[in-house]
Amino acid sequence: MTHQVHAFEPPERFVAGTVGPPGERTFFLQARGGGRLVSVALEKVQVSLLAEKLEELLSEAQRRFGVELPEALAAVGDNDPLDIPVDEEFRVGTLGLAFDVDTATVVIEAIAVGEAEAVVELGDVEDEEDEDEEPEEPDEDLDRLRVRLTPEATREFIERARRVVSAGRPPCPLCGQPLDPAGHLCPRHNGYHR
Repeated sequence: MTHQVHAFEPPERFVAGTVGPPGERTFFLQARGGGRLVSVALEKVQVSLLAEKLEELLSEAQRRFGVELPEALAAVGDNDPLDIPVDEEFRVGTLGLAFDVDTATVVIEAIAVGEAEAVVELGDVEDEEDEDEEPEEPDEDLDRLRVRLTPEATREFIERARRVVSAGRPPCPLCGQPLDPAGHLCPRHNGYHR
């Protein structure tokens, strides 16, 4: 079976978003460009880790290569919903990040879940200049979404991803677990509804 590489270098729009009510949300990465729209599903923790690792990657690129980074966004950027239709191309198993020094861009690669893959992974942050050691490549027969972003677009993606992750159910002030609208069995109250 052939695999597809959905490449957007650069995309017109690349965002993290959700479908569904809090507590039942499905998280997506969505890229649009050149008349194409690709949506891939992933877990909330993957979106959170992706934003965190992208921030680290930008800081490392600034430190090692002197890349000028945009200031943190003061105004709310892209807050529009996901483009429709939201058709899941595949579920993400592995996320890979790299910084291309030649073009001063961030490369994000979301790779489909393999048959043997049972845990959520986040690929190591790497730069394309380190070619001494070969990183373990996920199965080449898996579908993937590859996006190339400027540091400014990366910063916008990070801010939106953080807003999307934090827009879920509020945490219980005692145990930190999400509060459901119907109530919450808090372990700190010995199972009484809170």
